[in-house]
Amino acid sequence: MAATLESKTAIVTGASSGIGAATCHELADGGANVVLAARSEDRLSDLAADLEADHGVEALAVPTDVREESDVDALLEAAVDRFGGIDVLVNNAGLARGSDVESMTTEAYETMQETNVDGVFYASRAALPHLREREGHLVFVASFAGRHPRPANPVYAATKWWVRGFAKSLAAQVGDDDIGITIVNPAEVRSEFGAADGESFAERFEEGEVSEPEEVAQAIRFAASREGSSISELDINRRDKFADTFH
Repeated sequence: MAATLESKTAIVTGASSGIGAATCHELADGGANVVLAARSEDRLSDLAADLEADHGVEALAVPTDVREESDVDALLEAAVDRFGGIDVLVNNAGLARGSDVESMTTEAYETMQETNVDGVFYASRAALPHLREREGHLVFVASFAGRHPRPANPVYAATKWWVRGFAKSLAAQVGDDDIGITIVNPAEVRSEFGAADGESFAERFEEGEVSEPEEVAQAIRFAASREGSSISELDINRRDKFADTFH
């Protein structure tokens, strides 16, 4: 039986492409109204129209830079004004810039920190009172890189370790409030991720080599639709990931 989110309201950050866009479709397929947040207004508007046409739900596009506290506060206000509250927040917005620590610019470092750490904090803080009212769910898209030491881009990895630590500690803080918290850890996903530094994962990997955005989105839908329980953590890896990584 497919997980249902009938008449719920979900916010998805980083919604304009990849895991975020796929998650919007999955949640809408489950019956949720979806609030789409990202910087690309044109993409958000097109996706919102597709969600309404394909799934018969309501979709609200709210251009948002999660690095800006005021943008995030405005996002939550718009969602609550439109739908009366929220049931799910998917903290999906994230990026990687550069890789080698010695050559990484301060700008690249700060951009990752502001997006992957500050943005997650701003959105979680703003959403918690509303999730408490509806015994909702907070889903964090972390990473395989946030579970295991990785030579590729230690700064990106460290931001995802922070996301996992924050999410687990937050779960301990708000568990008595009936707020479900789930961490989803994808390994490589065929998406536009990595494009800022050249080759994206969609270009690097052939279909079937690594996970697709839809697989991660299905896990998020499963977690977000739990009633009275929460899935603590889900890892999504290609089957040979550990063999390849730890030989």
